[in-house]
Amino acid sequence: MTATLCGLLIDSTKRFPEREAIIQGESCVSYQQLSRRAASVAAYLRRQGLQQGDRVGILVQNSAEYVAVYYGILAAGGVVVSLNTATRARDLSNWLKHSEAGWLFAEASHPEFEALLQNLSTEIAIVEVRGSGTNTAAAQYPDLSGILADDQGLLNNPDRIADDDLATIIYTSGTTGHPKGVMLSHRNICTNIGSILDYLQLDHTDRVMNVLPFYYSYGNSVLHTHLAAGASIILENSMLYPRRVMERLVELKATGFSGVPSTYSLLLNRIRLDDFDLSSLRYLTQAGGALSAGSVRQLCKLVPNAIFFVMYGQTEACARLSYLPPEKIEEKAGSVGIPVSGVKLEIRNEQGELMPTGETGEIWAAGDNIMQGYWSDPEMTATVLAEGWLKTGDLAYQDEDGYFYLVGRSSDMIKSGAHRISPGDIEEVLLELDGIDEAAAIGIDDELLGQIIKAVIVSGPGSELDRRTVLAHCRKNLASYKIPKLVEFVDQLPKTSSGKIMRYKLQERLLKQ
Repeated sequence: MTATLCGLLIDSTKRFPEREAIIQGESCVSYQQLSRRAASVAAYLRRQGLQQGDRVGILVQNSAEYVAVYYGILAAGGVVVSLNTATRARDLSNWLKHSEAGWLFAEASHPEFEALLQNLSTEIAIVEVRGSGTNTAAAQYPDLSGILADDQGLLNNPDRIADDDLATIIYTSGTTGHPKGVMLSHRNICTNIGSILDYLQLDHTDRVMNVLPFYYSYGNSVLHTHLAAGASIILENSMLYPRRVMERLVELKATGFSGVPSTYSLLLNRIRLDDFDLSSLRYLTQAGGALSAGSVRQLCKLVPNAIFFVMYGQTEACARLSYLPPEKIEEKAGSVGIPVSGVKLEIRNEQGELMPTGETGEIWAAGDNIMQGYWSDPEMTATVLAEGWLKTGDLAYQDEDGYFYLVGRSSDMIKSGAHRISPGDIEEVLLELDGIDEAAAIGIDDELLGQIIKAVIVSGPGSELDRRTVLAHCRKNLASYKIPKLVEFVDQLPKTSSGKIMRYKLQERLLKQ
């Protein structure tokens, strides 16, 4: 599939103008309405001087407004920088500054809004989304509702955007010195959309219940694939009350549901799925970490009408690299499956040489879905991209039938709930605290969240730091999902000869305890 995201939305609007695109609460927005709203945003940005390739930030919860702004930015020729709404002002401002964003669409109700404004240059233009009129800091900025009132008709003329133009930058790390902004083009994303549509067989009759944030790659993929199919997206922005989510799913007869391991753990452990009539469900998808084979079997038993897709991917690959065909769930239990269409996967050693069947090595991936690189960081890009191949950092082996099995990660990313957390983000904050000489953050296996965060600290001579002080500092400076659950003080951290912390050694020590 070679197209642009705007072109896909325009096509769905032509085919299904009155179909519900976004459903949230009592609000339903049709494809035609969504297209008009996106066109209004695009016209506003062009009037404000946006040039092809300019970056525009979004700090908005999942909503029809978010989607209209996202596609409006693209239609104007801009690049979307979608920001994690669950994080702190320091990370938000870091990403906006690093991407050199010229505009920011934000909700004034966001708890970090005023702190963010203090950190930003006055040169960035703010548009307030869903203004309540109670935030005096937001009163000076234009409101999205006024922009949408200027009806520009339906989206048109996608030809001004080339498929190799940059569409979005997704930040996977917030550290001040080394932010990682994954650059994805229209071709990258649209190619992956086509691959996912191939195996999920989505069409306009589908209605997905979405609980995943759009600012992450998985949620972003759910958004674009379903809009490309002309399907409906039902938004529930929290799994705090899983029973309510299931009641809503039943009420609206959703045909699909997507989740990370912690999502399904909540459904299996906090409620009784057999209390609900889930006969409308056609498919379930799971990515974002390993879900136990037992949990997969349990879900298949409790939702017998739905086919279950175990999937694997990375932000650097737009979302999806492989999937396990549902008919192989039992035979290939524990596998992340086979490459999606248009993707090639190989297992290689540290020298880049192919590994024999059954031998463990690093997964290398190639295809039109592979990112352009990391924004403004050619050195980091060169460490993961080699002659069209992406070095994923994931360790795996391939069986005799061509199915891939993950055995670990050579990278250190912590996966907690729906969040992907760079240890460096936490360590940077820890090292700001007087009395800490060295610090390491690692993920500890957790049945509900997948992983929880543990801080391992070497304190300075004479320091009287305790756990309470460390956690108070973290609560002040980190997003809630980045705050360690466990704190341990040690005499030294295991390191390589070059001085790099060996986090896997800390993990091994835990296993032996």
